[in-house]
Amino acid sequence: MNLKIINTLVFVLTLLNISVILAQQPEKLVKVVVAPNHTNWLYKSGEPAQFKISILKNRVAVQNVKVIYEVGAEQMAPTQRDSAVLKEGELTIAGGTMKEPGFLRCKVTAIVEGVRYSNLATAAYSPDQIKPVAELPEDFNPFWEKAKAANAKIPMDVRLTLLPERCTAKVNVYQANIQNYQIGRRLYGILCVPKKQGKYPAILKVPGAGVYQHTGDIELAEKGVITFQIGIHGISLTLDPGVYNDLMRTALRDYRFYNLDDKNEYYYKRVYMGCIRAIDFLYSLPEFDGVNLAVTGGSQGGALTIVTAALDSRVKYIAAFYPALCDLTGELHGRAGGWPHFFGPVYKDFNNKKDKIETTKYYDVVNFARNLKVPGFYSWGYNDDVCPPTSMYAAYNVIQAPKSLYVFEETGHWTYPEQQKLADDWLIEKLKTQK
Repeated sequence: MNLKIINTLVFVLTLLNISVILAQQPEKLVKVVVAPNHTNWLYKSGEPAQFKISILKNRVAVQNVKVIYEVGAEQMAPTQRDSAVLKEGELTIAGGTMKEPGFLRCKVTAIVEGVRYSNLATAAYSPDQIKPVAELPEDFNPFWEKAKAANAKIPMDVRLTLLPERCTAKVNVYQANIQNYQIGRRLYGILCVPKKQGKYPAILKVPGAGVYQHTGDIELAEKGVITFQIGIHGISLTLDPGVYNDLMRTALRDYRFYNLDDKNEYYYKRVYMGCIRAIDFLYSLPEFDGVNLAVTGGSQGGALTIVTAALDSRVKYIAAFYPALCDLTGELHGRAGGWPHFFGPVYKDFNNKKDKIETTKYYDVVNFARNLKVPGFYSWGYNDDVCPPTSMYAAYNVIQAPKSLYVFEETGHWTYPEQQKLADDWLIEKLKTQK
């Protein structure tokens, strides 16, 4: 088979794989439906919450199904756990209440014809009153100013490679290879530039966690916007997909923990600096309008979106989905902490050390959120069990810049297509109407 055809097939398969990862949760034959008794899922402190449980097959209630349910503060040990048989396919349970701002979660599991199904719902108690536990170091701003100054001295040494198989009638697509953080270290990204001569706004797209191939946002670029989608690991983004899988299982498996005992050498330092270097690169492009630049991403990318805007005044707008790395020491204070859960049950014994706790203060998104000055679009759901809403609200509530939060209550660590479109439309409207 022709090598070009093989490469094209690999590219298409990668696109399909990514679309599955980013899509809404797949449909299942049997649905466990859990819902609080308030339509907006909001409660006041001390107000009791009830949860209605339904088991549906072909949209019809399944009778005589045994369910196991547990209720408690999100990410914490449940305060009640019980089972019941749903004789009519439905059950309403008393979930109790919360005296302090936070989230009360009901998880339900059912086994139907030998298959295990589960779902959850989360009642929000005065989330706008949640305060962070993250501590702000006195030298937080000087620490990052020093890092930015050092990085600015390193030549970008830009190397652009056209990717003809990805170009369209309206957009040229390149892989950019840029020097970042230290001499010899590289930052890779997929750049999409409208072919029509002119000056365009730009959107920096920062990645979620993991190690994977990036394909660039061609669709958004075709709307008249330069897009630059970066990776964070200093490796090419056009390798065989199997290479990324191997790296994720081996050398980069636990990258989020690398050098956590040293704030100057922690893995995310060069990641944060890479986001700034990506903006340096966008500003160097002759097609960029020189003013209108936004950053967007979800999860780890949501965190990097906030961090980048806090560190670089050249960013004018942000759109952040379910940001990670928020209020990282939450578990040490008896409540949910943000991904990657350094101090949760799995990693607490290994990470609960003075030097590691100290390092997290310099990388906690809460402390960057305090410095935000640009308008932001934010969106997440109450059912997120990767980036707990408690941690996200802890960051959101300290933001003093103009902000809009779009809550899609039932979503977990995923988005609806309509949710993504809302953010894209918001960004394009902002970028194209400002001078």
